Amino acid sequence: MEAPAVDTSDDARRAAARDVRQAIRAGRHDTVTTGLAPGIVQGNLVILPADWADDFERFCELNPKPCPLLARTAPGDPAVPDLGQDIDLRTDHPRYLVFEDGVLAAEETDISARWRDDLVGFVLGCSYSFEEALLAAGLPLRHQELGVKTSIYVSGIATEKAGPFEGPMVVSMRPYTPENAERAAEITSRFEKTHGAPVHIGDPAAIGIDDFATPYSGPPPVIREDEVPVFWACGVTPQVVVEHARPPLCITHKPGHMLITDLLSEEIATS
Repeated sequence: MEAPAVDTSDDARRAAARDVRQAIRAGRHDTVTTGLAPGIVQGNLVILPADWADDFERFCELNPKPCPLLARTAPGDPAVPDLGQDIDLRTDHPRYLVFEDGVLAAEETDISARWRDDLVGFVLGCSYSFEEALLAAGLPLRHQELGVKTSIYVSGIATEKAGPFEGPMVVSMRPYTPENAERAAEITSRFEKTHGAPVHIGDPAAIGIDDFATPYSGPPPVIREDEVPVFWACGVTPQVVVEHARPPLCITHKPGHMLITDLLSEEIATS
């Protein structure tokens, strides 16, 4: 007997995304979101007091590679209707990081108790969103094979300053053979709203990464003899920038623990 066909229609993908989001909200999933809800846009998170919000939005405008802005909420409103049905930024990331005066103060799975009427949420595109396109092209993903998040590094690439926000770009790394690296660059160039093409292929030191074996976040890299590291801009960049800007409060996602939206990656891709 043949196995039943898997429904990969757009409606089925969105329904699966909502199921994952509900599992996260209910506390049934509190770990990384890589590989979840294939074909669906995942999002990074930055929450700031309203009087810091305009400067941060300008920072995103000046730095679209690491901070591709998908949505900004109204002050005090945790909903993001442009990105999906019944999204609540207080509960729908598996894990959150809470920064006070630029210093990491807590890690939580629900920030409802911290929510205030002056808080503004920003959702930024995430490179997990283009991974299905890489897999469909036959390009493997080492972190999915190993069941871990991507290795993330603080590079020496400077961002453009906006108000108090400035600092180095954070990058995520996926290893490929040189031939597959070029294919990956071509494929991901269509997904500008989820970081687009790589910012660098090859020697980590060329972009200011001197200790490649020790990522800023994620596991040590597993890279084979015939492979080169491929680096994409990463939505963890604001977490490093916040350490410099030192707002009184900033809440972000924990790296690798993203918001599952209702948007299809192909809906925001360029032709």
